[in-house]
Amino acid sequence: MSNLKLVNEAGPKISLVIPIYNEEAVLPILVKRIKELIAKIDGETEVILVDDGSRDASVPYMRYVAEMDRAFRVIELSRNFGHQVAITAGMDAARGAAVVVMDADLQDPPEVVLQLIEKWKQGYEIVYARRIKREGETAFKRVTANLFYRLLAAMTSVNIPRDVGDFRLVGRKALDTFKMMPERDRFVRGMFAWMGFRQTEVLFERQARAAGETKYPFWKMVRLATHGIVSFSEKPLRFALWAGLAISGLAGVMGIIAVIGKLAGLASLDGWTSIVVIMLFIGGVNLFMTGIVGLYVGGIHSEVKRRPLYVIGRDSAAESVLTQRPRRSTDRPAAVQEKRLS
Repeated sequence: MSNLKLVNEAGPKISLVIPIYNEEAVLPILVKRIKELIAKIDGETEVILVDDGSRDASVPYMRYVAEMDRAFRVIELSRNFGHQVAITAGMDAARGAAVVVMDADLQDPPEVVLQLIEKWKQGYEIVYARRIKREGETAFKRVTANLFYRLLAAMTSVNIPRDVGDFRLVGRKALDTFKMMPERDRFVRGMFAWMGFRQTEVLFERQARAAGETKYPFWKMVRLATHGIVSFSEKPLRFALWAGLAISGLAGVMGIIAVIGKLAGLASLDGWTSIVVIMLFIGGVNLFMTGIVGLYVGGIHSEVKRRPLYVIGRDSAAESVLTQRPRRSTDRPAAVQEKRLS
């Protein structure tokens, strides 16, 4: 059936996709806030918790939540595939007329989802949440984030909104387009910016992390920025080309000057210090340019292998259909005996 009815009698159906990685400290608070949000949404809502290879007690707790409340679904990836891939896995499984992606740390306030839905009802296909304030972040994090968005804007031809993460609502048409984009090194916010459609924003103040520690240290942010630039721009390759030509031209001019100076008796070619410095400089630049080219070649290598983007180890929705196991309030995993749902 190609034309599915996207609006039921109670209102639009919404899917919430939340990637999880070692979030046992914040999960009880998250579930409570999500349940409060669901009660305010007009229409059926599903919550997809995507475990990205957690090594703490996150998985047993999420399984318990899914058993107690059928609005929750747990997809467990077979290992850690990364935040962007976990988002993709959740969006592939989403059945809603619109899908909202948000992080588990509650820096993306669930209450903002209601504003995203209102904009979507006005006819926008993509509604992204723009941060106007960042609480609980160091000055270094704020400065580097600002530099990242400025660099991204300068390097890419796609208009990727500044101060916007992955917290957004995506309509079914944009979601189907997203599923047609099979690239491996995924930069999700750039992919949605690239596809166009009618887009708008909702402003919000980003909160401090509710509990636990950040799962995006500096090196992961650098890697994400690199993927974003390489995926949506050829400017680094052009920079390597013109920088190589400029250095070669400079070396040629210096060689000519040295030869003329020697013949005229105005300069001497003796001395190894300047030669070593120049060789080290040229060698370093050469390695840097080779590294840029290597990023693109590596991306091609990853694409042509055509491996699955992710592997699902367990899906609570599939198991609930097979087992039809009755839910019992006393049947709790040992890891969550002391954690009660509100």
